[in-house]
Amino acid sequence: MTPLQEKIVRLKREKNAVILAHNYQVKEIQEVADYVGDSLGLSYQAKETEADLIVFCGVHFMAETAKIVNPAKKVVIPDLAAGCSLADACDAGDLAAYLKKHAERNFYVVSYINCSAGVKALSDVICTSGNAVKMVGKVPPDREILFVPDQNLGEWVQEQTGRPMTLWQGNCYIHIEFTHASITRIREEYPEAPLVAHPECSRPVRLLADEVCSTEKMVHFCRSNPAPVFIVATESGMLHRLERELPGKKFIPAPTDHCACADCRYMKMITLEKLAASLESGGPELLLAPATAEKARLPLERMLAWSKN
Repeated sequence: MTPLQEKIVRLKREKNAVILAHNYQVKEIQEVADYVGDSLGLSYQAKETEADLIVFCGVHFMAETAKIVNPAKKVVIPDLAAGCSLADACDAGDLAAYLKKHAERNFYVVSYINCSAGVKALSDVICTSGNAVKMVGKVPPDREILFVPDQNLGEWVQEQTGRPMTLWQGNCYIHIEFTHASITRIREEYPEAPLVAHPECSRPVRLLADEVCSTEKMVHFCRSNPAPVFIVATESGMLHRLERELPGKKFIPAPTDHCACADCRYMKMITLEKLAASLESGGPELLLAPATAEKARLPLERMLAWSKN
């Protein structure tokens, strides 16, 4: 470990803190984290912790989710400005206005977890990329579904379920940078390597993939598949986790038309220096209005209940 990493580990112990790092964080932060995973998994890991301080190394909506499921605990994020283009694509005020305008359609709102607390509070059920197909399948058949905020994930769910939905026109700026052309080029370079892609990718990319799945399921797919080399179409940070958990295999980052890999500028706003400062100061703290947090908790709990059967 570097001296700064050693300092972070010491501060974590002194402050009785737990560090949660999303799969898209840089390698150096993943190395000092207590848990590395997707946003929902990390939030529920936090719920089990005895730590006094939860430090969430991820983007803003993820820290919000951690606070929603852990209302009594202090949650901090090393940079409050670490946002998300996908979450920003669906403003809670815009969603409320849309639902009011189309009240006669009595939408059942299925919201991808990559959204703000305000949007969660307007939702009927939350889903992740890993359970979206199951959640949509549980919606009462007589209800029309509004799926927010990711259009590409929604399209993929429609393809899997055959269930028509109205799709909010939002996307992750990173995942739509992968194109049919850029993926075709890397597949020609590694013709034997399976391509695993996140469902936030556009349909032309998904059609080229051997497996379309969430980040958590990428680990399981690559572990169980005998291939020695994989092409991975998601944010570049995911490769650190894959390399750490599957050291005998090689992972190639899928390129975009502009660069050799896809780095999320928001995820990369979280640095070791900011993490150390956050541990020292106990801030910046993630705060939510209690009424919003309570309303947002209900669709999350419905998702968990539906996941059990």
